[in-house]
Amino acid sequence: MSELHKFLFEGLPVRGMLVRLTGSWQEVLKRRETVGAHPPELRSLLGEMAAAGVLMQSNIKFNGALVLQVFGDGPVKLAVAEVQPDLSFRATAKLVGEVPEGAKLEAMLNVHGKGRCAITLDPKDKFPGQQPYQGVVPLHGDQREPLQQLSEVLEHYMLQSEQLDTKLVLAANDQIAAGLLIQRLPVQGEGNLAGAKNEDDIGLSDAYNRISILAATLTSEELLTLDADTILRRLFWEETVRRFEPQTPSFACSCSRERVGSMLKSLGREEIDSVVAERGHVEVGCEFCGLQYHYDAVDVAELFTVGHQAQPSSGTLQ
Repeated sequence: MSELHKFLFEGLPVRGMLVRLTGSWQEVLKRRETVGAHPPELRSLLGEMAAAGVLMQSNIKFNGALVLQVFGDGPVKLAVAEVQPDLSFRATAKLVGEVPEGAKLEAMLNVHGKGRCAITLDPKDKFPGQQPYQGVVPLHGDQREPLQQLSEVLEHYMLQSEQLDTKLVLAANDQIAAGLLIQRLPVQGEGNLAGAKNEDDIGLSDAYNRISILAATLTSEELLTLDADTILRRLFWEETVRRFEPQTPSFACSCSRERVGSMLKSLGREEIDSVVAERGHVEVGCEFCGLQYHYDAVDVAELFTVGHQAQPSSGTLQ
């Protein structure tokens, strides 16, 4: 079962989270097979994005969708992971070329330095005129060196957007997508002001540095094969760790016949009728879950009837 474990280090301004997506991640890949499986390098990236998205959504407790996107000028045009407040998630990617064997982030999305990472927060209950918040960072560091790992990009993003030191370890294969997040909490009082330093603040920084260095020793193999109890015990056996009740992320797609119908209506009756006349029906597939929606001439006529309401459909798997 997929699990998210949150924990604090007693007496220190450091928090952590560990996520392991199992059946829910396998369901994402299974749904993708209906329209063609992605190459293993891209599957690994999508798994890391799903794990990172769950960690970030749980970290900020946002009442709306958190959408993590990477896009650029390589064979992968776009990769997306979306996480809802209840930690249900979905992920997909658009491929426009052949992914080289063993390709990292640069070779997939940042061939000519135009790759970007965007994190969008889309509120569930928007005020009139309210727009989603979006932050965008390039796929390179402060010295403009290309970043090869998604974890490095997100660490850079969180330091810029939240001004909080963060350590991320991510890994994924076809069975599990997992991630460990360690983050320094803001210190209250003038010790948290820019440039203000004292002995206590220095000591707290040393504590975060020590814990983040320990977290960085976690290998991809360990993250993918060891259970949460073993990982936390091996890494932080000298620390006093206070753990909270695990949460259960799940796969869920928000597509529905109602949403697809609204999209078709926006295209106009004439456009849809021309497709039906040519092909006998309209077929729309969800890129996230692979579900196919079929509309014949009768369905289209009903769709454009005033007051028509289609029934939504979706599914979840932990």
